[in-house]
Amino acid sequence: MAIEANDENSPADVASSSVPESTDEMEEGSIRRAWQAAHLATQRPRMFAEVEWAARTDIGRAREHNEDKYDFFAPDEPWLLAVRGRLWAVADGMGGHSAGQIASEAALKTLIRCYYFQIDEQGDSAAAALQTALRDANELLHRAANEIGAQGNMGTTVVVAAITDDTLTIAHIGDSRAYLLRPGEAIRPLTTDHSWVEEQVRRGLMSRAEAETSQYRNYITRSVGMGGNVAADVSTETLQEGDTVLLCTDGVTGYLSDTALQDHVNSSKSLSHAVLEIVDAANDAGGKDNSTVLILRVRAIRPFE
Repeated sequence: MAIEANDENSPADVASSSVPESTDEMEEGSIRRAWQAAHLATQRPRMFAEVEWAARTDIGRAREHNEDKYDFFAPDEPWLLAVRGRLWAVADGMGGHSAGQIASEAALKTLIRCYYFQIDEQGDSAAAALQTALRDANELLHRAANEIGAQGNMGTTVVVAAITDDTLTIAHIGDSRAYLLRPGEAIRPLTTDHSWVEEQVRRGLMSRAEAETSQYRNYITRSVGMGGNVAADVSTETLQEGDTVLLCTDGVTGYLSDTALQDHVNSSKSLSHAVLEIVDAANDAGGKDNSTVLILRVRAIRPFE
């Protein structure tokens, strides 16, 4: 069990046997890239969301190992905050002890490194960067599974929340979820499961009640590591003071309704207590799966100083 709370190569020589056709073209390209890099370095956030957060992951009552993971990254550099912001993510690995744990941990590490350290010099958006980072994580896990003979048995869900200025960007693959709780409003899902039963509900072939009790409710249709052109669903929200964002795995939502999640968050005296109560409630209701929940709350939104 883990719980956490928070208020917040050197260049290589290049040899070439060819000579550029035009020195002017070479210089123009170098100048353009240098200008773009310098422009990125001068960027500063327009707004800053003061965020408190807490997270908890638990093995549950039946599993021998915890294949869930959560991670975060909060840069100090103003230009990186402007371009990428801060990031929190939750993953639910699949494939058994070694494969599932490797998949969730490797996916989140790859996600963070690609999102923050492979930045387009022209300044791609957070949404586009999350798509690229999750695509890279998918390719890495798929390649690793082939190399160790675990084809089709190594994968993970991922749900990500990134905050730049006052904008929340959510990206997800699989059935780990994100929710928005806004004061005075009902809890609102920000993701739609990539699962077989969800597809049946959308087609009108199964009711929501039937989906929640179906023996196939854990069959997901997209995962990081399945290979191919797996795309994340990405959406954005403009944040308001008092907003709460909740990320969790299906070890939580398999036992607790959306309304129950909202009740736990609203009745808890702190976010640390809320994540404890949510995971304990999931365990008390059955606890047959690992469970992870991460909650962010926007305390204030102010101009960046």
